[in-house]
Amino acid sequence: MNKLSIKDLDLKGKRVLMRVDFNVPLDENQNITDDTRIKAALPTIKYIVDRGARLILMSHLGRPKGKIVPEMSLKPAALHLARLLGKDVGFAPDCIGSTVEDMSINLKEGGVLLLENLRFHPEEKNNDPEFAKKLSRLGDLYVNDAFGSAHRAHASTEGVTKYFDKCAAGFLMEKELSFLGKAIEDPKQPFILILGGAKVSDKIPVIENFADKVSKIIIGGGMMFTFLKAQGFGIGKSILDEDHLTFAKEALDKYKDKIVLPVDCVVSDKIDFSSRTIGDISTVPCSSIPEDKYGLDIGPESVKLFRGVLEGSGTIVWNGPMGVFEIPQTAKGTMDIAEVVADVTQKGAISIIGGGDSASAVKKAGVSEKISHVSTGGGASLEFLQGKALPGVEALTDREDV
Repeated sequence: MNKLSIKDLDLKGKRVLMRVDFNVPLDENQNITDDTRIKAALPTIKYIVDRGARLILMSHLGRPKGKIVPEMSLKPAALHLARLLGKDVGFAPDCIGSTVEDMSINLKEGGVLLLENLRFHPEEKNNDPEFAKKLSRLGDLYVNDAFGSAHRAHASTEGVTKYFDKCAAGFLMEKELSFLGKAIEDPKQPFILILGGAKVSDKIPVIENFADKVSKIIIGGGMMFTFLKAQGFGIGKSILDEDHLTFAKEALDKYKDKIVLPVDCVVSDKIDFSSRTIGDISTVPCSSIPEDKYGLDIGPESVKLFRGVLEGSGTIVWNGPMGVFEIPQTAKGTMDIAEVVADVTQKGAISIIGGGDSASAVKKAGVSEKISHVSTGGGASLEFLQGKALPGVEALTDREDV
């Protein structure tokens, strides 16, 4: 990465405006149920405060749609961060305005201030220049450590950088780009790509971007049924991305030696995703899915097949679960593959989990610590793997410009 790093900045006494991703889940009592994203930002936060800077953090939370929604306040994040740091963390009532500016100016060296939810203002998502300018008044230097928001050209990720001479990447941003970048540019071979989830459309650019670099492409999740249909199999009531059936047929022909599809799957006669319930389940060959059944997960023979492909691999990139992992009866395929990836990693492979549902799955399987890198950004990692430029990264200062 040829972007300015936080290590390149003179931080002493400066106000550092830093974009973080504190978009954490809250329960009905406003308690944080998963602090992974906050903990991921701690190395950069500690580095800044330990060097006598004054740190102003900004983030979004949820989808308030440009309105003040008290249940989406970032105050719980400020309290939680204070506990993690073992020191006071100030909380601003807004993210712009004279009161907030005064709070940033009066912050002591080594002090931390968290701003209120950026998305309480519609101007944030609209990348409004005036809103970005108001944000810029809160700092002398800008740091982006929110990889999970780097694929969005918002005021706090892209617009604000126009008002700073130096815009640098934090440690989390650097780590994300390092792992994902190496997977794209110089992967350790054999390189195995695992793709799941429901939409074929999301994964088309990933397949095309990696096809010449990978040894095998394992396909599971809802998208597997579009590929099975393309092979001529009946898929019952399983999810079908009919708009991309032609692509699946062409991919199977073009990459026939690389694509690995499941051989069996878990099916049920009914599913109610909203209430997380399904009917009775059974396992059938992928070539014999009954007309009245929904395919919901890969089966044990598929896990065995995929394990054989993954054994001895050098690099594994995984994006998308193998089935409806939110429901216990249809989570086994995803959990089993998570354990296989962890096991292969322990034997020397480099494993990268592409955020989102995949990250949730490895955490649920209890193997996160055995994975080389679990991305904090689902959408951002997917777009990066698709070969797209990320606005929040492109906006950072190039090293040669300093």
